[in-house]
Amino acid sequence: MTSILPHSQHVMVSVFAALVAGTAVYLWKSRTTPDGDFLELKLRIRSWWWMVGIIFVALFLPLQYTIVFFGFLSFMALKEFLSIVPIRLADRRVIFWAYLSIPLHYYWLSIEWYGMFIIFIPVYMFLYLPMVAVLIGDTNGFIRSAGVIHWSMMLTVFCLSHMAYLLVLPSKNPDAGSLGMLLFLLIFTQLNDVSQYVCGKSFGKRKIIPKVSPNKTWGGFIGGGITIVVLSYFAAPYLTPLTPLEGMVAGLIISLSGFIGDLVISSVKRDLKIKDTGHLIPGHGGILDRVDSLMFTAPLFFHYIYYLYY
Repeated sequence: MTSILPHSQHVMVSVFAALVAGTAVYLWKSRTTPDGDFLELKLRIRSWWWMVGIIFVALFLPLQYTIVFFGFLSFMALKEFLSIVPIRLADRRVIFWAYLSIPLHYYWLSIEWYGMFIIFIPVYMFLYLPMVAVLIGDTNGFIRSAGVIHWSMMLTVFCLSHMAYLLVLPSKNPDAGSLGMLLFLLIFTQLNDVSQYVCGKSFGKRKIIPKVSPNKTWGGFIGGGITIVVLSYFAAPYLTPLTPLEGMVAGLIISLSGFIGDLVISSVKRDLKIKDTGHLIPGHGGILDRVDSLMFTAPLFFHYIYYLYY
């Protein structure tokens, strides 16, 4: 079992305390307002319990098993992505190699071979998958297929895998360990989504890109961003090697990139005319609906810390 250092323990306990408080609020509202419709709130709280519970259990496992967990998460995300986009029947062999690249990619990560990790999917798989497609001999829809498959791999495998790589980096914060960096990324990415939503509901009026996401407003974007930047000033030194000012930059990176990641997946869903990418998580949609922001925040946050301290 992985040893969880004090600062990381405190944050994990705080997350559970927040879930307990949310559950208590739901129970109080459902009893004091029996005619109210709290089904969505109930589903979301239940889903958060499952998601947080599964992730925290995975983080308590030995490191190699935690890496396997993130590899499986990438597999499920890639599978979900390929299930919602139009794929040619002839591409089954190409998709087989795309799936096979996942354990290889996470193996480079596990042995800390940064050079291979950073080019394996963006370069080698980028060149190899079109070669497999060419040998199949079907040119109808070739360009679209090559672009969709590789882009989906970049988002669901390459980008998400940066979360796992944070765990294998040498610890620069003796009180939080490498786990602290991952917790900071996960919590503040999700907190960014929540704070932008709350600020948007509270005082958001002017919409940013209504054709893509009608609920995104300048008030929510700016208010949520300020919230994350301020909180990062205090939390970054507690969980990461970053100084308070460096933490504010990290918060700004997470706020901006998380916002863009949400919009990108929203654009995909609108293009495909679907509401959710899946129904695996009741009240939350599919896996892509939950990791849309992380696909953008994870690599940018990782390389920001890597540039400064490694």
